[in-house]
Amino acid sequence: MISDEYWGRRFRRDPGVVGKTLHYQGGVYEIVGVAQRGFTGTAPGTVVDVFLPTAMHRGVTRNDWTWFRTLVALHEGVAEKPVRDKLAAVSHQFEEKRLSGARGLSKETLKNVLSNELVMSWAPTGVSGFQTEYRPALMALAVLVMMVLLIACANVANLMAAQAAGRAKEMALRVSIGAGRWRLVQMVMVESGLLAVLAAAGGALFAWWSAPMVVRLIDRPDAPVQLLLPADARVIAFGVVLTVGVMLLFGLLPALRASWVRPVSVLKGGEEPRSRRRVMHAMIGAQVAFCFVVLFVAGLFVATFKKLSSQPTGFSSERLLLLETTGKPGVPMAAWDDVAEHLRTVPGVEQVSLCSWPLLKGIAMNNTISVNGAPPSTDLAYFLDVSPGWLETMRIPLVDGRDFRDGDFSPDVAIVNETFAKRFLGGGNVVGRVFVKPGGNGGGDRIQVVGVIRDAYYRSIHEPMLPEVFTPFARRPKPLSGAAAAEVGLPPMLTMVVKTSSENPMAMAATMRREVPKARADMRVVNVQTQEELNRLQTIRERVLAMLSFFFGAVALLLAAIGLYGVLHYSVIEQEREIGIRLALGARVVHIVRRVGAGIAVTVVVGTAAGIALGMGSTRYIASLLYGVKGTDLAMMVVPLATIAAAVLVAAVPAVWRALKVDPVEMLRAE
Repeated sequence: MISDEYWGRRFRRDPGVVGKTLHYQGGVYEIVGVAQRGFTGTAPGTVVDVFLPTAMHRGVTRNDWTWFRTLVALHEGVAEKPVRDKLAAVSHQFEEKRLSGARGLSKETLKNVLSNELVMSWAPTGVSGFQTEYRPALMALAVLVMMVLLIACANVANLMAAQAAGRAKEMALRVSIGAGRWRLVQMVMVESGLLAVLAAAGGALFAWWSAPMVVRLIDRPDAPVQLLLPADARVIAFGVVLTVGVMLLFGLLPALRASWVRPVSVLKGGEEPRSRRRVMHAMIGAQVAFCFVVLFVAGLFVATFKKLSSQPTGFSSERLLLLETTGKPGVPMAAWDDVAEHLRTVPGVEQVSLCSWPLLKGIAMNNTISVNGAPPSTDLAYFLDVSPGWLETMRIPLVDGRDFRDGDFSPDVAIVNETFAKRFLGGGNVVGRVFVKPGGNGGGDRIQVVGVIRDAYYRSIHEPMLPEVFTPFARRPKPLSGAAAAEVGLPPMLTMVVKTSSENPMAMAATMRREVPKARADMRVVNVQTQEELNRLQTIRERVLAMLSFFFGAVALLLAAIGLYGVLHYSVIEQEREIGIRLALGARVVHIVRRVGAGIAVTVVVGTAAGIALGMGSTRYIASLLYGVKGTDLAMMVVPLATIAAAVLVAAVPAVWRALKVDPVEMLRAE
């Protein structure tokens, strides 16, 4: 079965596609149907082009393959828990039977396997590793967005309150000539509504442009991300409810304050109520607190991305081209060697080596280890088949021993990393030591260490350094009858690691695709990427978090600065007469500056203190998204503090300058 999107992309919606065949990993498959439009599988974010029957999965015939997902359709009225309990019991019985004769696992490992839990979740939201990986990051970003929204709302509420104070005489006159208070509230709320509608329209346009861009940021060439982002009724309803709610929450208070005007006091030149200033200062404090949290969290995400990006991987990725190559099942090692030798003759190619899969691909094969007849270990060692010369191609230095030779067979010899040598063999000189890789029937493979290499990341740079075992591709021939023997073939897909002389390895991609079938007609390259690209894919989530949080931090800082400027400007206007009188009586500049900024300075300090407390409390919720940084690091505190201090100074300069430019003569004449 193929997807509708793949039918259009690959077959141009050919109505005769049913019955045609396609080749995949050495097999031939007949197309029996096309899925309905819009369906790309049950894993959100993952694009599926071809659907195969479960019975054709390679794990069906293996008794050690137990990770799978099943879609269960419950009858109407049937509770979920009894079904889950029954399936859990069946799964547990299956595991007990499967492991009853296993002698290659420790008691603790057996206990952990048997304690696995069967999980049921509702299918409409799908189940995928994509969801698991990005759910914490999206929750963190959602909190940052909420804080930016609150900063913007408090900002608008303050500015509207200042506007209402400036229109106090107008409101007093309206009340004096008979305007009702509800009429004034209605007038101010209409203005708030127009502002909210215009802002929501602008936000919708920005979302329409930016949402696909964010999806492209998390896209992977080897696993394209496809998310349907329609502006359906749910999205529109959410936007409308959010807009109306924010308008009522932050627009109603300024409207009510405008309607509570006392005509006699205002028309006689009464002073501004202190309660208004207290509310405005409280909102400034909240803005500063939220702004600090956003900047603090953004700083943690940016520092995490920088540390991960600059983290040494233990190998060199420069000028490495990775060719995922497929052939027929059981192709002998000699055939792969012939293809590699042919590629070495291609101009622009310096080295070629083979591995089962590239480092940092996210794939892993592991097993327990037994040393000196001891029971199998609880810790797992991670295995990878490589060819002679692979270490040199990857620039992984040997610490002791030697590289593989053409006469080496698996499982006779292995090369281990330093972490493996320390964890399982006690460190020191381990070349020549022997360990056992337990088998499923109580036996196992005796493996001798012929070399030790520096540590290099195996599956992910987010993990600690794993104990790694590298083994040759060539397997010991299996005897058939008498002296006859049969060479063990290799898996149908391997990765050819090509080191090019060009600084841009992808320039050789098309050439490599052509040259592999030339060397052997039954082999072809199914995917090409560089090792540097694979390394960058390790930090996709961190890069997106750093970019978006930095953007939100910049917006929060700008909004807070504008709000602070608005309140200071309003404060100076309200105090112009007082400032003029003080200047006429000989007040110095420092006194005027203190008069203008003292109250706001206290508010900013209190808001910053609250922001520090909130920021420190938030670190435990985002700890899983951080790497190599802590919220208690001095630099993580200094940067947002310095940024807010600079913003406060920039916002205060125009207001202070206006205060110092007040003309005392003009103010006294006005009096």
